[in-house]
Amino acid sequence: MRVTVSPKYGGTGLDMLSLSLVVEELSRGCGSTGSIVSIHNCLYANLLHRLGTDEQQERFFNKYGKQTIGAFALSEADAGSDVAAMSTRAAKDADGSWILSGTKAWVTSGIEAVAGIIFATVDPALKYKGITAFLVDFDKGNLAGLHRGRPEDKLGIRGTSTCDLILENVRVPEGNVLGTVGGGMRIAMEQLDRARIGIASQALGISQAALETAVQYAKQRTAFGGTLIDLPAVRTRIAEIATKIEMARLLVRKAAGELDRGLRATKACSMAKWVAGETATYAAHGCQQILGGMGYVKNLPAERYYRDARITEIYGGVTDVQKSIVAEQVIRELE
Repeated sequence: MRVTVSPKYGGTGLDMLSLSLVVEELSRGCGSTGSIVSIHNCLYANLLHRLGTDEQQERFFNKYGKQTIGAFALSEADAGSDVAAMSTRAAKDADGSWILSGTKAWVTSGIEAVAGIIFATVDPALKYKGITAFLVDFDKGNLAGLHRGRPEDKLGIRGTSTCDLILENVRVPEGNVLGTVGGGMRIAMEQLDRARIGIASQALGISQAALETAVQYAKQRTAFGGTLIDLPAVRTRIAEIATKIEMARLLVRKAAGELDRGLRATKACSMAKWVAGETATYAAHGCQQILGGMGYVKNLPAERYYRDARITEIYGGVTDVQKSIVAEQVIRELE
């Protein structure tokens, strides 16, 4: 739960490539578990460790045990990919503290989280230049005005909770500003690069599980006087799935490596998420086709792979947004 965090704060001190491997392998067994570990590490623990002051890390890492979960609250009902449209307000009080008001949407692990990084604007007129990141302790003994919405009834990753966070004049100490006032947009965009590595790794794990399930079933299922694995159409589908997975995996490894070398990896991260997400859906669909009717019922995990795969093309920026980011980066490189 603290893969990239220093041992000083209870972490293992590893890099983004290591975290990618962890998330991929967990997601191979369970997409929900991979999602929880990915989002907590990429969007909470890594961000707190990367930009938090020593005092902030002491408070937020040491107060709670290593297995507790942190949340990342950026999106709103009317401000998903369009972050600048954020309406959650942060007003400075006379005593120097900040008062947060608004509703954050699609907060993964929002029900279980003990703390979170919440983004709000100090002035909507400033658009992205007013967005600020705040560290918020969800401890009810110290915090009034924060309420969790009902858990969303999702298609996939049903082992995770997703809910709104409703902020009604939540008072946050001045020392809980993460980074600088007005620096939240840059923080969010830089951290979303890391989140896209996690999501792409989750997609890889789901893809690999789908491939393995398809091959295992095709070896055992008899039809037309032999097993499915001997049919050319099935072999072609397996070859296509395996090749797409390998292509996606190489993109993910490249993106993680660029981040670990301190490079600006926005293009590589968006490419990795785009391709890995589409690969997960493709692999899960192919697995269902090979299993036939058994791929459509809950007796086998193929239907869960498909449901879990879909989110990897949606959260962290839908595939269309990733393509837009890649195009923008390529055009800049070629100016």
